[in-house]
Amino acid sequence: MKPQTEKLAFLFLLVILLFDSWSFVDSDLASDRIALEALRKAVGGRSLLWNLSNSPCSWVGVFCERDRVVGLRLPAMGLSGQLPIALGNLTQLQTLSLRFNALSGPIPADIGSLASLRNLYLQENFFSGEISGFLFNLQNLVRLDLAHNNFSGEISPSFNNLTRLRTLYLEENQLNGSIPDLNFPSLDQFNVSYNKLIGAVPQRLSGRPATAFEGNSLCGKPLIPCNGTSNGNDKLSGGAIAGIAIGCVIGFLLILMILIFLCKRKRTKQGVAKDTQERKQSETEIARENVVADRGTASTGIASAAAVAKSESKRGGGTKNLVFFGNTSRVFDLEDLLRASAEVLGKGTFGTTYKATLEVGVAVAVKRLKDVTVTEKEFRGKIESVGKINHENLVPLKAYYYNKDEKLLVYDYMPMGSLSALLHGNSAAGRTPLNWETRSGIALGAARGITHLHSQGPTISHGNIKSSNILLTNSFEARVSDFGLANLAGPTPTPNRIDGYRAPEVTDARKISQKADVYSFGVLLLELLTGRAPTHSHLNDEGVDLPRWVQSVVKDEWTSEVFDLELLRYQNVEEDMVQLLQLAINCTAQYPDNRPSMEEVRNQIEQLCSHGGDTHQDIEDEKSSQQTYSIDSGA
Repeated sequence: MKPQTEKLAFLFLLVILLFDSWSFVDSDLASDRIALEALRKAVGGRSLLWNLSNSPCSWVGVFCERDRVVGLRLPAMGLSGQLPIALGNLTQLQTLSLRFNALSGPIPADIGSLASLRNLYLQENFFSGEISGFLFNLQNLVRLDLAHNNFSGEISPSFNNLTRLRTLYLEENQLNGSIPDLNFPSLDQFNVSYNKLIGAVPQRLSGRPATAFEGNSLCGKPLIPCNGTSNGNDKLSGGAIAGIAIGCVIGFLLILMILIFLCKRKRTKQGVAKDTQERKQSETEIARENVVADRGTASTGIASAAAVAKSESKRGGGTKNLVFFGNTSRVFDLEDLLRASAEVLGKGTFGTTYKATLEVGVAVAVKRLKDVTVTEKEFRGKIESVGKINHENLVPLKAYYYNKDEKLLVYDYMPMGSLSALLHGNSAAGRTPLNWETRSGIALGAARGITHLHSQGPTISHGNIKSSNILLTNSFEARVSDFGLANLAGPTPTPNRIDGYRAPEVTDARKISQKADVYSFGVLLLELLTGRAPTHSHLNDEGVDLPRWVQSVVKDEWTSEVFDLELLRYQNVEEDMVQLLQLAINCTAQYPDNRPSMEEVRNQIEQLCSHGGDTHQDIEDEKSSQQTYSIDSGA
């Protein structure tokens, strides 16, 4: 009996222990629920869609392991207000991502009790106040991003307590004082640009790029020397004195030559007879165009084009006015273009494009074509075919004008400019960085536009796909421009491939296949992913184009080295980036038959963009940041 009694007692004790452990787990998850409900109550946004009758582990942005909340990712959810003092109850939390919201106020102090926290992403909000000391208690913190907020005060030396830190982004705040001597053994991402910092860059950080410190009053390597000059002698050297003397002599001679020229010109004018009235009239017709060459102003350039067009129309040399397409409102004519103020937007393969602001306040883009050799009948037929193509990701052709000397195309004006300008423009405070979501969206929009072009027939292609021909709306939606113009150009010699976009099989710019378009689009994808312009991708004296450079890096299994540094800021999207990189490599295959169709390319990008979800915004731990991907080039 005694052994049996002992067995019963043991089983009873085991049941009690199991019941207590289950209650303990439920209690911990209940504590997590209370913290999340407090957050939901304190801030607005789409987190209000949480169904409180379900387990917190099923809520949007909440990630659990073993019935505990380990991740809270609510990026770009429209959250506003201040964070409550409750998040400290999420004792097993490893990742907290609240970036790209409108949260304000200080960071709650109880976040300092999250001992398991490894990744903290609070960038692109309105948090303010000093960076509180409780953050320096987070010994397991690996990634810390507080960029683009309103934090003030000095950068504390206590950051050195975070010995495991690999990412520290503090740019675009109101931080002041000097940078302390920070010593992070594993730090690989650092930026304090565009604050109010002063003094010298610490020696330990001098190996960082200059862009990590710009926008402050800092000095020392990698910026300008703190002593202003490397030579303490204020006296001019002999070489400098000699240079000044030579410059003065040259300046004197130039002034003398100008005076002699003016005297001769005055004498010549006095001896020249008056021209006949007929000669005056002929000179008047080309006066505007001569002014363009002398002054180089865009307004005169487009005015001269309209003036020549108008004079040719009067002589019966072509269409007498602008020809509009479809239901386009005819709020202007050739006379209005003649009076428009303008500025040069760019000079491309097929001519110069101007922004023309009409007197009624409407802005349009006018392309003045060059090297058009086709007859008027051919021109009208091809341009009218282009004008009939309509798609939300194509820049619509509003009107055209043709005569023997002038060919004008009128498009909608895109105020955000081109993808090329945004990708490769100067890195200044006013520049808008292109994040992963924006770049993938631009790639998808461009793919849809080109796919629609190809759907018009097997012989229809774009022929000039490049980043300067991808224009953007105010919401960064892609619009493909310059389609249908390749067939208007005259015969050219073997194309110059320095531009980096043309497929290797292309020998005549007028005969571009759809598979050649796919190659050009693949280069465009590589440009989006790497941030490199194809014209600037030479790595040695012989020159290596962008697709071959990418393939060489990928072949050596250094895939992460390919991506633009701006993209590396957006954690946990490496998988999507690698998938798009593989697609770009497939598009730039050496042989046309090995390339996918644009429809296949569009479908793959659509699938990539649709399955991303919230987990593609944040990194889960430092190990994932070190993961290296290997891609078969497939070419």
